[in-house]
Amino acid sequence: MTRTAIVLFTRDLRVHDHPALAAACAAFDRVVPLYVLDPALAGRSPNRTRFLHQSLAALRDALRERGGDLVIRHGDPVAETIRLAGEVGAEGIGLSADVSRYARTRERRLRAECERHRLHLRLFPGLTVVDPGTVRPAGGDHYRVFTPYFRAWQGALWREESAPPDRVRLPERLTSGASPDGLPVGELPALPKGESPHAVPGGEAAARRRLAQWLPTVDRYGDIHDDLAGDATSRLSPYLRFGCLSPLELANRAGEGAGDPGGARFGPFVRQLCWRDFHYQVTAAFPEIATKAYRRGATEDWRHDPEALDAWARGRTGLPIVDAGMRQLRAEGWMHNRARLITAGYLTKVLGLDWREGVAVFSRWLLDGDVANNAGNWQWVAGTGNDSRPHRGFNPVRQAARFDPDGAYVRRWVKGGAPA
Repeated sequence: MTRTAIVLFTRDLRVHDHPALAAACAAFDRVVPLYVLDPALAGRSPNRTRFLHQSLAALRDALRERGGDLVIRHGDPVAETIRLAGEVGAEGIGLSADVSRYARTRERRLRAECERHRLHLRLFPGLTVVDPGTVRPAGGDHYRVFTPYFRAWQGALWREESAPPDRVRLPERLTSGASPDGLPVGELPALPKGESPHAVPGGEAAARRRLAQWLPTVDRYGDIHDDLAGDATSRLSPYLRFGCLSPLELANRAGEGAGDPGGARFGPFVRQLCWRDFHYQVTAAFPEIATKAYRRGATEDWRHDPEALDAWARGRTGLPIVDAGMRQLRAEGWMHNRARLITAGYLTKVLGLDWREGVAVFSRWLLDGDVANNAGNWQWVAGTGNDSRPHRGFNPVRQAARFDPDGAYVRRWVKGGAPA
Protein backbone atom coordinates (compact mmCIF):
# COMPACT_ATOMS: atom_id res chain seq x y z
CA MET A 1 0.00 0.00 0.00
CA THR A 2 1.41 3.41 -1.02
CA ARG A 3 1.82 5.85 1.85
CA THR A 4 1.64 9.59 1.22
CA ALA A 5 2.59 12.65 3.28
CA ILE A 6 2.31 16.40 2.78
CA VAL A 7 5.15 18.76 3.66
CA LEU A 8 3.71 22.21 4.26
CA PHE A 9 6.40 24.79 3.47
CA THR A 10 6.19 28.09 5.32
CA ARG A 11 9.40 30.01 6.10
CA ASP A 12 11.72 27.16 5.06
CA LEU A 13 11.94 27.50 1.28
CA ARG A 14 14.86 25.17 0.58
CA VAL A 15 15.76 21.52 0.03
CA HIS A 16 19.12 21.50 1.88
CA ASP A 17 18.89 20.74 5.61
CA HIS A 18 15.10 20.62 5.62
CA PRO A 19 14.22 18.13 8.39
CA ALA A 20 10.52 17.88 7.52
CA LEU A 21 11.18 17.20 3.84
CA ALA A 22 14.01 14.77 4.54
CA ALA A 23 11.95 12.80 7.06
CA ALA A 24 8.92 12.62 4.79
CA CYS A 25 10.98 11.40 1.82
CA ALA A 26 12.60 8.74 4.00
CA ALA A 27 9.40 7.45 5.63
CA PHE A 28 6.76 7.76 2.89
CA ASP A 29 6.41 6.46 -0.65
CA ARG A 30 4.93 9.69 -1.98
CA VAL A 31 5.53 13.24 -0.78
CA VAL A 32 3.55 16.35 -1.68
CA PRO A 33 5.46 19.63 -1.11
CA LEU A 34 2.86 22.36 -0.58
CA TYR A 35 2.87 26.12 -0.21
CA VAL A 36 -0.35 28.03 0.49
CA LEU A 37 -0.53 31.73 -0.37
CA ASP A 38 -2.62 33.21 2.41
CA PRO A 39 -4.52 36.35 1.31
CA ALA A 40 -4.46 37.50 4.94
CA LEU A 41 -0.72 38.14 4.55
CA ALA A 42 -0.89 39.78 1.12
CA GLY A 43 0.07 43.41 0.64
CA ARG A 44 2.08 43.87 3.81
CA SER A 45 5.40 44.38 2.04
CA PRO A 46 5.82 44.53 -1.75
CA ASN A 47 9.54 43.87 -1.26
CA ARG A 48 9.01 40.67 0.70
CA THR A 49 6.21 39.53 -1.60
CA ARG A 50 8.57 39.76 -4.58
CA PHE A 51 11.32 37.96 -2.64
CA LEU A 52 8.84 35.25 -1.58
CA HIS A 53 7.64 34.62 -5.12
CA GLN A 54 11.21 34.41 -6.39
CA SER A 55 11.97 31.94 -3.61
CA LEU A 56 8.94 29.81 -4.46
CA ALA A 57 10.04 29.64 -8.10
CA ALA A 58 13.53 28.55 -7.02
CA LEU A 59 12.07 25.93 -4.67
CA ARG A 60 9.87 24.54 -7.43
CA ASP A 61 12.92 24.26 -9.71
CA ALA A 62 14.89 22.41 -7.00
CA LEU A 63 12.03 19.99 -6.36
CA ARG A 64 11.50 19.34 -10.06
CA GLU A 65 15.20 18.51 -10.40
CA ARG A 66 14.48 15.73 -7.90
CA GLY A 67 11.38 14.44 -9.68
CA GLY A 68 8.89 16.32 -7.53
CA ASP A 69 7.12 19.66 -7.70
CA LEU A 70 5.78 22.41 -5.51
CA VAL A 71 2.00 22.44 -5.20
CA ILE A 72 0.66 25.99 -4.98
CA ARG A 73 -2.70 26.75 -3.42
CA HIS A 74 -4.43 30.02 -2.48
CA GLY A 75 -6.54 30.53 0.64
CA ASP A 76 -6.51 29.56 4.28
CA PRO A 77 -3.40 27.38 4.88
CA VAL A 78 -5.17 25.00 7.23
CA ALA A 79 -8.24 24.46 5.04
CA GLU A 80 -6.17 24.06 1.87
CA THR A 81 -3.75 21.61 3.51
CA ILE A 82 -6.55 19.42 4.85
CA ARG A 83 -8.35 19.55 1.49
CA LEU A 84 -5.23 18.46 -0.39
CA ALA A 85 -4.60 15.68 2.13
CA GLY A 86 -8.00 14.26 1.31
CA GLU A 87 -7.44 14.58 -2.44
CA VAL A 88 -4.12 12.70 -2.43
CA GLY A 89 -4.94 10.27 0.39
CA ALA A 90 -2.23 11.59 2.70
CA GLU A 91 -1.71 10.00 6.12
CA GLY A 92 0.40 12.70 7.66
CA ILE A 93 1.49 16.33 7.46
CA GLY A 94 4.86 17.75 8.40
CA LEU A 95 6.00 21.34 8.79
CA SER A 96 8.66 23.41 10.51
CA ALA A 97 7.79 24.82 13.92
CA ASP A 98 7.62 28.62 14.18
CA VAL A 99 7.12 31.11 17.00
CA SER A 100 5.02 34.05 15.81
CA ARG A 101 1.41 34.48 16.90
CA TYR A 102 0.28 33.79 13.32
CA ALA A 103 2.35 30.60 13.13
CA ARG A 104 1.24 29.33 16.53
CA THR A 105 -2.41 29.94 15.66
CA ARG A 106 -1.93 28.09 12.37
CA GLU A 107 -0.34 25.18 14.23
CA ARG A 108 -3.18 24.93 16.78
CA ARG A 109 -5.83 25.01 14.08
CA LEU A 110 -3.97 22.50 11.93
CA ARG A 111 -3.52 20.14 14.85
CA ALA A 112 -7.23 20.28 15.64
CA GLU A 113 -8.17 19.59 12.02
CA CYS A 114 -5.68 16.74 11.76
CA GLU A 115 -7.20 15.13 14.83
CA ARG A 116 -10.68 15.55 13.36
CA HIS A 117 -9.63 13.96 10.05
CA ARG A 118 -7.40 11.33 11.69
CA LEU A 119 -4.21 12.68 10.16
CA HIS A 120 -0.82 12.58 11.83
CA LEU A 121 0.82 15.99 12.33
CA ARG A 122 4.50 16.34 13.13
CA LEU A 123 6.48 19.53 13.70
CA PHE A 124 10.17 19.70 12.89
CA PRO A 125 13.08 22.02 13.71
CA GLY A 126 14.77 24.08 11.04
CA LEU A 127 14.16 27.81 11.58
CA THR A 128 16.86 28.32 14.21
CA VAL A 129 20.20 26.82 15.19
CA VAL A 130 18.93 25.74 18.61
CA ASP A 131 15.20 25.22 19.01
CA PRO A 132 13.32 27.70 21.23
CA GLY A 133 12.84 26.08 24.63
CA THR A 134 15.84 23.76 24.31
CA VAL A 135 17.80 25.78 26.86
CA ARG A 136 15.96 27.32 29.79
CA PRO A 137 17.08 29.13 32.93
CA ALA A 138 16.48 27.54 36.30
CA GLY A 139 12.95 28.42 37.39
CA GLY A 140 11.98 30.14 34.12
CA ASP A 141 10.55 29.38 30.71
CA HIS A 142 13.02 31.50 28.71
CA TYR A 143 16.08 33.71 29.01
CA ARG A 144 15.41 37.42 29.34
CA VAL A 145 19.04 38.58 28.98
CA PHE A 146 21.31 37.63 26.12
CA THR A 147 24.65 36.90 27.83
CA PRO A 148 23.45 34.01 30.03
CA TYR A 149 21.47 32.70 27.07
CA PHE A 150 24.61 32.73 24.93
CA ARG A 151 26.50 30.75 27.57
CA ALA A 152 23.73 28.13 27.71
CA TRP A 153 23.37 28.15 23.91
CA GLN A 154 27.05 27.32 23.48
CA GLY A 155 26.57 24.18 25.56
CA ALA A 156 23.49 22.97 23.69
CA LEU A 157 23.71 19.91 21.46
CA TRP A 158 23.09 20.87 17.84
CA ARG A 159 21.10 18.49 15.69
CA GLU A 160 22.67 16.84 12.65
CA GLU A 161 22.06 18.53 9.31
CA SER A 162 19.57 16.77 7.05
CA ALA A 163 20.80 15.83 3.58
CA PRO A 164 18.69 17.03 0.66
CA PRO A 165 16.54 14.23 -0.76
CA ASP A 166 17.84 12.52 -3.90
CA ARG A 167 14.31 12.07 -5.15
CA VAL A 168 10.84 13.39 -4.35
CA ARG A 169 8.04 11.14 -5.62
CA LEU A 170 4.63 12.70 -6.16
CA PRO A 171 1.29 10.87 -5.99
CA GLU A 172 0.02 9.80 -9.41
CA ARG A 173 -2.95 12.17 -9.21
CA LEU A 174 -0.52 15.09 -9.23
CA THR A 175 1.90 13.72 -11.81
CA SER A 176 -1.04 13.11 -14.16
CA GLY A 177 -2.52 16.54 -13.64
CA ALA A 178 -3.42 16.87 -17.32
CA SER A 179 -5.79 13.89 -17.18
CA PRO A 180 -9.47 14.31 -16.28
CA ASP A 181 -8.99 12.92 -12.77
CA GLY A 182 -5.61 14.57 -12.18
CA LEU A 183 -4.88 17.39 -9.74
CA PRO A 184 -3.12 20.54 -10.99
CA VAL A 185 0.00 21.52 -9.09
CA GLY A 186 -0.99 25.16 -9.43
CA GLU A 187 0.66 28.10 -11.13
CA LEU A 188 3.20 30.36 -9.52
CA PRO A 189 1.85 33.89 -9.12
CA ALA A 190 3.12 36.61 -11.43
CA LEU A 191 6.24 38.26 -10.08
CA PRO A 192 5.32 41.59 -8.44
CA LYS A 193 7.49 44.64 -8.92
CA GLY A 194 8.44 45.39 -5.33
CA GLU A 195 9.35 48.87 -4.11
CA SER A 196 13.15 48.80 -3.69
CA PRO A 197 14.97 48.96 -7.04
CA HIS A 198 18.18 47.40 -5.72
CA ALA A 199 16.70 44.54 -3.69
CA VAL A 200 18.53 41.22 -3.93
CA PRO A 201 16.74 38.27 -5.58
CA GLY A 202 15.17 35.53 -3.49
CA GLY A 203 15.69 31.78 -3.61
CA GLU A 204 17.93 29.02 -2.31
CA ALA A 205 20.31 29.17 -5.26
CA ALA A 206 20.86 32.90 -4.72
CA ALA A 207 21.36 32.27 -1.00
CA ARG A 208 24.02 29.65 -1.59
CA ARG A 209 25.83 31.87 -4.09
CA ARG A 210 25.91 34.69 -1.56
CA LEU A 211 27.13 32.31 1.15
CA ALA A 212 29.99 31.09 -1.04
CA GLN A 213 30.92 34.67 -1.90
CA TRP A 214 30.92 35.94 1.68
CA LEU A 215 32.25 32.95 3.63
CA PRO A 216 35.97 33.58 2.95
CA THR A 217 35.71 36.81 4.97
CA VAL A 218 34.14 35.27 8.08
CA ASP A 219 37.45 35.14 10.00
CA ARG A 220 37.61 38.95 9.79
CA TYR A 221 33.96 39.53 10.60
CA GLY A 222 34.59 40.79 14.12
CA ASP A 223 36.92 43.51 12.84
CA ILE A 224 35.04 44.70 9.76
CA HIS A 225 31.31 44.15 10.17
CA ASP A 226 30.63 47.53 11.84
CA ASP A 227 32.26 49.52 9.04
CA LEU A 228 29.26 51.17 7.41
CA ALA A 229 30.93 51.98 4.10
CA GLY A 230 32.88 48.72 4.01
CA ASP A 231 29.67 46.73 3.60
CA ALA A 232 31.30 43.60 5.05
CA THR A 233 28.27 41.98 6.68
CA SER A 234 27.00 38.70 5.28
CA ARG A 235 23.76 40.14 3.81
CA LEU A 236 22.26 36.69 4.38
CA SER A 237 19.45 37.86 6.65
CA PRO A 238 16.72 37.90 3.95
CA TYR A 239 17.59 34.30 3.06
CA LEU A 240 17.43 33.28 6.71
CA ARG A 241 14.09 35.03 7.12
CA PHE A 242 12.52 32.96 4.32
CA GLY A 243 14.48 29.82 5.12
CA CYS A 244 16.28 29.80 1.76
CA LEU A 245 19.34 29.02 3.85
CA SER A 246 19.48 26.82 6.94
CA PRO A 247 20.67 28.73 10.03
CA LEU A 248 22.24 25.51 11.31
CA GLU A 249 24.18 24.98 8.10
CA LEU A 250 25.27 28.61 8.18
CA ALA A 251 26.46 28.29 11.79
CA ASN A 252 28.36 25.13 10.94
CA ARG A 253 29.95 26.64 7.85
CA ALA A 254 30.86 29.87 9.63
CA GLY A 255 32.47 27.89 12.45
CA GLU A 256 34.24 25.23 10.37
CA GLY A 257 37.40 23.98 11.98
CA ALA A 258 36.08 24.98 15.38
CA GLY A 259 37.70 23.70 18.48
CA ASP A 260 36.38 23.97 22.01
CA PRO A 261 33.54 26.30 23.07
CA GLY A 262 34.63 29.90 22.88
CA GLY A 263 36.81 29.20 19.86
CA ALA A 264 36.05 29.65 16.18
CA ARG A 265 32.74 27.82 16.43
CA PHE A 266 31.35 30.58 18.60
CA GLY A 267 33.08 33.56 17.00
CA PRO A 268 31.52 36.99 16.33
CA PHE A 269 29.37 35.92 13.39
CA VAL A 270 27.97 32.81 15.07
CA ARG A 271 27.24 35.00 18.07
CA GLN A 272 24.97 37.04 15.77
CA LEU A 273 23.11 33.86 14.87
CA CYS A 274 22.71 33.26 18.58
CA TRP A 275 21.11 36.71 18.89
CA ARG A 276 18.61 35.57 16.26
CA ASP A 277 17.84 32.42 18.27
CA PHE A 278 17.56 34.54 21.41
CA HIS A 279 14.79 36.69 19.92
CA TYR A 280 12.98 33.57 18.73
CA GLN A 281 12.90 32.05 22.22
CA VAL A 282 11.71 35.39 23.61
CA THR A 283 8.93 35.59 21.03
CA ALA A 284 7.89 32.00 21.73
CA ALA A 285 7.34 33.00 25.36
CA PHE A 286 6.01 36.51 24.64
CA PRO A 287 4.04 36.47 21.36
CA GLU A 288 2.94 40.10 21.87
CA ILE A 289 6.52 41.22 21.12
CA ALA A 290 5.41 43.44 18.21
CA THR A 291 2.66 45.27 20.09
CA LYS A 292 3.40 45.34 23.83
CA ALA A 293 6.43 46.39 25.87
CA TYR A 294 8.35 43.31 26.95
CA ARG A 295 10.16 44.75 29.97
CA ARG A 296 8.08 44.87 33.12
CA GLY A 297 7.66 48.44 34.30
CA ALA A 298 8.90 49.98 31.07
CA THR A 299 8.01 53.66 30.78
CA GLU A 300 6.21 54.45 27.55
CA ASP A 301 5.70 58.17 27.16
CA TRP A 302 5.91 58.57 23.41
CA ARG A 303 4.85 61.71 21.57
CA HIS A 304 2.78 61.81 18.38
CA ASP A 305 4.33 63.68 15.44
CA PRO A 306 3.31 62.40 11.97
CA GLU A 307 5.51 64.93 10.18
CA ALA A 308 8.64 63.92 12.10
CA LEU A 309 7.83 60.25 11.50
CA ASP A 310 7.41 60.83 7.77
CA ALA A 311 10.66 62.79 7.52
CA TRP A 312 12.49 59.99 9.34
CA ALA A 313 10.92 57.30 7.16
CA ARG A 314 11.86 59.13 3.96
CA GLY A 315 15.41 59.95 5.05
CA ARG A 316 14.76 63.68 5.31
CA THR A 317 15.62 64.46 8.92
CA GLY A 318 18.60 66.61 7.97
CA LEU A 319 20.94 64.40 9.99
CA PRO A 320 23.14 62.75 7.32
CA ILE A 321 23.91 59.43 9.01
CA VAL A 322 20.23 58.82 9.83
CA ASP A 323 19.07 59.85 6.37
CA ALA A 324 21.70 57.60 4.76
CA GLY A 325 20.39 54.56 6.62
CA MET A 326 16.76 55.23 5.78
CA ARG A 327 17.57 55.83 2.11
CA GLN A 328 19.54 52.60 1.94
CA LEU A 329 16.46 50.86 3.38
CA ARG A 330 14.24 52.24 0.62
CA ALA A 331 16.71 51.51 -2.16
CA GLU A 332 17.73 47.99 -1.15
CA GLY A 333 15.03 46.69 1.17
CA TRP A 334 17.89 46.16 3.60
CA MET A 335 19.97 48.26 5.97
CA HIS A 336 23.37 47.79 7.56
CA ASN A 337 22.96 46.57 11.14
CA ARG A 338 24.86 49.52 12.64
CA ALA A 339 22.63 51.89 10.68
CA ARG A 340 19.58 50.10 12.06
CA LEU A 341 20.76 50.84 15.59
CA ILE A 342 21.43 54.47 14.72
CA THR A 343 18.12 55.10 12.95
CA ALA A 344 16.06 53.26 15.57
CA GLY A 345 17.84 55.06 18.39
CA TYR A 346 17.19 58.41 16.70
CA LEU A 347 13.46 57.71 16.31
CA THR A 348 12.92 56.58 19.89
CA LYS A 349 15.56 58.32 22.01
CA VAL A 350 15.95 61.61 20.10
CA LEU A 351 12.56 62.18 18.48
CA GLY A 352 10.71 60.37 21.27
CA LEU A 353 8.41 58.51 18.85
CA ASP A 354 6.85 55.13 19.54
CA TRP A 355 8.97 52.11 18.62
CA ARG A 356 5.87 50.45 17.16
CA GLU A 357 5.82 53.08 14.42
CA GLY A 358 9.42 52.18 13.64
CA VAL A 359 8.52 48.50 13.55
CA ALA A 360 5.82 49.25 10.98
CA VAL A 361 8.14 51.22 8.68
CA PHE A 362 10.87 48.60 8.83
CA SER A 363 8.29 45.85 8.35
CA ARG A 364 7.10 47.44 5.12
CA TRP A 365 10.56 47.76 3.55
CA LEU A 366 12.82 45.07 4.98
CA LEU A 367 13.32 41.86 3.02
CA ASP A 368 14.40 40.26 6.30
CA GLY A 369 11.61 41.75 8.39
CA ASP A 370 10.08 39.17 10.69
CA VAL A 371 8.23 39.45 13.97
CA ALA A 372 10.89 38.07 16.31
CA ASN A 373 13.93 39.98 15.11
CA ASN A 374 12.35 43.19 13.84
CA ALA A 375 10.23 43.81 16.94
CA GLY A 376 12.77 42.28 19.34
CA ASN A 377 15.57 44.55 18.16
CA TRP A 378 13.34 47.62 18.12
CA GLN A 379 12.33 46.97 21.73
CA TRP A 380 15.98 46.45 22.66
CA VAL A 381 16.88 49.88 21.25
CA ALA A 382 13.80 51.59 22.67
CA GLY A 383 14.54 50.37 26.19
CA THR A 384 11.31 48.39 26.48
CA GLY A 385 12.83 45.02 25.61
CA ASN A 386 15.71 42.77 26.63
CA ASP A 387 18.52 45.30 26.98
CA SER A 388 19.93 45.17 30.52
CA ARG A 389 20.71 48.89 30.05
CA PRO A 390 17.33 50.25 28.93
CA HIS A 391 18.50 53.87 28.94
CA ARG A 392 21.28 53.16 26.44
CA GLY A 393 21.48 55.73 23.63
CA PHE A 394 23.07 55.86 20.19
CA ASN A 395 24.38 59.38 19.63
CA PRO A 396 24.15 59.65 15.82
CA VAL A 397 26.99 62.14 15.48
CA ARG A 398 29.38 60.01 17.54
CA GLN A 399 28.23 56.87 15.76
CA ALA A 400 28.94 58.48 12.38
CA ALA A 401 32.40 59.59 13.51
CA ARG A 402 33.23 56.09 14.70
CA PHE A 403 31.70 53.89 12.01
CA ASP A 404 31.73 56.21 8.97
CA PRO A 405 34.75 58.42 9.75
CA ASP A 406 35.38 59.63 6.20
CA GLY A 407 31.68 59.96 5.35
CA ALA A 408 31.74 57.39 2.55
CA TYR A 409 28.47 55.75 3.64
CA VAL A 410 26.72 59.10 3.86
CA ARG A 411 28.01 60.18 0.46
CA ARG A 412 26.84 56.91 -1.06
CA TRP A 413 23.27 57.21 0.15
CA VAL A 414 22.61 60.91 0.73
CA LYS A 415 24.76 62.70 -1.80
CA GLY A 416 25.18 59.99 -4.42
CA GLY A 417 22.07 57.92 -3.79
CA ALA A 418 18.60 58.40 -5.20
CA PRO A 419 16.47 61.05 -3.46
CA ALA A 420 14.02 59.75 -0.92
